Amino acid sequence: MKRFALGAVLLFAACGGNKAAESLCADQVPPPAACNTPCDPVSGADQCPLGYHCSADGKCDTQCTPTGNECGASNTCTNDGFCQPGDNNGPPPIDAECPAVHFTASKVTPSVQLLLDRSGSMLEDFNGNDNGLGNSKFTAEDKALVDPTGVVTQLQSSVYFGVMMYPSNVCPGTVQTPRALMNAGAIASFIQSNVPASTGNTPTPQAIDSAVQDFVANKPPAGSPPIIVLATDGLPNDCSGKNGNLAKQQSITAAANAFSKGIKLFVLVVGNQFDDTFKRALANAGQGVQPGQPDAKAYSATNATQLTQAFQEIIGGVVSCDLKLNGHVDPGNAQTGSVSLNGANLIFGTDWNVDADGTTLHLLGKACDTLKGSTDPKVDATFSCGAVLL
Repeated sequence: MKRFALGAVLLFAACGGNKAAESLCADQVPPPAACNTPCDPVSGADQCPLGYHCSADGKCDTQCTPTGNECGASNTCTNDGFCQPGDNNGPPPIDAECPAVHFTASKVTPSVQLLLDRSGSMLEDFNGNDNGLGNSKFTAEDKALVDPTGVVTQLQSSVYFGVMMYPSNVCPGTVQTPRALMNAGAIASFIQSNVPASTGNTPTPQAIDSAVQDFVANKPPAGSPPIIVLATDGLPNDCSGKNGNLAKQQSITAAANAFSKGIKLFVLVVGNQFDDTFKRALANAGQGVQPGQPDAKAYSATNATQLTQAFQEIIGGVVSCDLKLNGHVDPGNAQTGSVSLNGANLIFGTDWNVDADGTTLHLLGKACDTLKGSTDPKVDATFSCGAVLL
């Protein structure tokens, strides 16, 4: 797994005095007007008025007022209501009692098992016609994955990719190539050597179970989340082509079993020969959605362009921009930090934030895209004393 240093130089300035500053919202009766206004401590949006900041519990808060003496004679009040040592004309001095702390983080590298339906209907085009292999859904899928611009080719340095295809020549078995980094060439050869037979059914429940069993037997590297991407063009059945309703329920059960073992399953329907209710239920089971919660996204593609876009969205989405820290930052004070990526300064709330757990630095938008595309990313962060939880 690729690892890189996240240098976080934490400037602890007059830590004792800063920690002693109390909330005016808690101490004053009545409290200042904007106290307890709801806000989001993670989003980074400027939701509190001047003189206030968003606390970790999601309410606008302040420690001080510009003309008050709440911070003491040697400290000043910042524009967002924090007591800060010294004046506001430069960084606070380093307190010898609070030594610098260096965080490290790992760029998360997921393990993705592509689970591809190779039943006979994959030799048809997106309209269900047999117009030759070159116009088939199978060929479009091959290009979407391993062409020079395919998702596996693009992300092979950031994802442990493997492929499993079903059924094999012996139904309901599977054929596969193991997961690995830099695996696009092996995957291309494997897919092109396993063109669907002109006949063949769709034993999806057994295929999902096989992918789960493979993850159990061949565990991903430490810290690598296991993912199954199921791409199928037909409703499930057994090896005789019958028992479709039973196979539907078995597929949902298999997807739920995968999630129970910590393996997320994403559904991509290739073509339009699918039951929307079943597709939604299968996606929800694979992503652990409970009754009453919003449905998980189930992907569909009715042409080659949509198929490429769907693979890019699913797999691009699981290449994480979460950076795990070996320290603890207060998400309510994270906006006082400074973060750069490959030497470029990032903007809090637009390019980065700290998740609610306080140990995850999350890159957003274009910064996330840059991280994913960097072979050796360099991330640096600096946080003031008040943003660090010891």
